[in-house]
Amino acid sequence: MLSEKLMPRFSETDVLGHINNTVLPVWFEAARVPIFKIFTPDLNPHQWKLIVAKVEVVFKGELFYGQQVEIKTAIEHIGNSSFVIVQQAWQHGQCCAEGKTVMVRYDFADKRAQPLSQQERDQLTHFMV
Repeated sequence: MLSEKLMPRFSETDVLGHINNTVLPVWFEAARVPIFKIFTPDLNPHQWKLIVAKVEVVFKGELFYGQQVEIKTAIEHIGNSSFVIVQQAWQHGQCCAEGKTVMVRYDFADKRAQPLSQQERDQLTHFMV
């Protein structure tokens, strides 16, 4: 499982003093960079090979400004042309949010899904839970 720690910014808080619910998908996306590098090692957007098919976030508790958050990332499932990334946001030893993202290996020229290569599958398997 991958782990990344971040410090919430003041601008990410809402009127109640909690981290705004729109922030979690952004944090989760940022923590997926090691997965993105499997497909595009230099992260060149002109060579991108993935699209997002689905994103869901379940909020389990409050997250607060000025207190470190740990984002944990793993692969839950690998299909033919898609895979599911599962992520959690932890603060003070509690899981405060869980997310799942379905990513699809995509051919932008043909505008259709493309099967994952064996090398991509092998690399994704390193992050399976």
